[in-house]
Amino acid sequence: MNTGQNLYKKAKKLIPGGTMLLSKRPEMFLPEKWPSYYSKAKGCNVWDLDNIKYTDVSIMGIGTNILGYGNKEIDEVVSNVVKTGNMSTFNCPEEVYLAEKLIEMNPWADMVRFARSGGEANAIAIRIARAASGKDKVAICGYHGWHDWYLSTNLGNDEGLDQHLLPGLDPAGVPNHLKGSTLPFLYNNYEELENLVKNHDIGVIKMEVQRNHAPKEGYLQKVRKLATDHNIVLIFDECTSGFRETYGPIFKKYGVEPDMTVFGKTIANGYALTAVVGKREVMEAAQNTFISSTFWTERIGPAAALKTLEIMEKEQPWDYITEMGNYIKEQWNSIASNNDLEINTFGIPALAGFSFTSKDALKYKTFITQELLKKGYLASTVLYSCTAHTKPIINAYLDELNTVFQIVEKCEKGALKIDNLLESPICHGGFKRLN
Repeated sequence: MNTGQNLYKKAKKLIPGGTMLLSKRPEMFLPEKWPSYYSKAKGCNVWDLDNIKYTDVSIMGIGTNILGYGNKEIDEVVSNVVKTGNMSTFNCPEEVYLAEKLIEMNPWADMVRFARSGGEANAIAIRIARAASGKDKVAICGYHGWHDWYLSTNLGNDEGLDQHLLPGLDPAGVPNHLKGSTLPFLYNNYEELENLVKNHDIGVIKMEVQRNHAPKEGYLQKVRKLATDHNIVLIFDECTSGFRETYGPIFKKYGVEPDMTVFGKTIANGYALTAVVGKREVMEAAQNTFISSTFWTERIGPAAALKTLEIMEKEQPWDYITEMGNYIKEQWNSIASNNDLEINTFGIPALAGFSFTSKDALKYKTFITQELLKKGYLASTVLYSCTAHTKPIINAYLDELNTVFQIVEKCEKGALKIDNLLESPICHGGFKRLN
């Protein structure tokens, strides 16, 4: 057992759930074998606690590092903040400069609030939007974090969030009186949303602009009109999609504007910073409620974000990661076809993924991680692209993946048994208790 797994065994006794983020649990990758912890990260390489170097062709810090791990220019800015002081009784000026930058980038908007995590930012946006609309009920489509307002979707309907990224989420601990306050609708199903608005006193519509599929022609425009016609605050959650296809929100591509949007993950290239951006008439409602936190005022987040935006504006990395993501999807399909396997690809190009059309899909996913780990790759069935993913790196990974697909083909045709090839339990496919 590697050093990381030994430490993780201890962690599960000390930390409920083992880790702070479900998506980083070793059980989501390769139970009992995943290295679990890192000692260093640079570019698209990660070193574990045994100093073994891996190429990250999986989730790249859960999609936080478009410019690669340890970007020199951004790290220098952060290092200077550490030297000159990250916290004081005064506020850091960078938060004002960053607010100016985000409003310049979003000319439809007027004001900004900052936080440090996506769940916080989404909760802030909901609080402000409810205060502005004067209504409690929220219609949601997509993944928006862990707070009570969101998990209440599963109160009395444990499948409410199953089609919104993570199945099996238990709303234990969420007050029962929140039942019916958050109502889900499926993406691209305008009629379902329209019926929610007709039958409930909806004050807020909150949705991801795009995750696995592109919007149907006119879909987002109809959502915008529905919100306007019924005095509903429309929030586009760009925590995941922001800066992956444009300089800012992906909704720029579709010629539609919300009342509020939320940025996270990529905005500071791995440093903690999230932003809620919105129209003045909505955002001013923040002064009628209480939204405040000590560490939202630290300096590293906004300083890193300012430098990240400067680099992105100059280098336009979204073009490269979109091109690379499209290439990866094409190659996945080609490899599958050449090995007589059926897969479905999904996601915007920079957040590409695939799934096997097979009853043994999770077993094959586990097997891919197992075999590619031996070859020095952190791999699964998703690949979040960054600028450090050069063509030679990706091609070398694809060559190794093809070898694994050849074995999977034999399993599908009955020549081999996948159960005999697995060296660990099957990876988790959703939310599960660890013990």
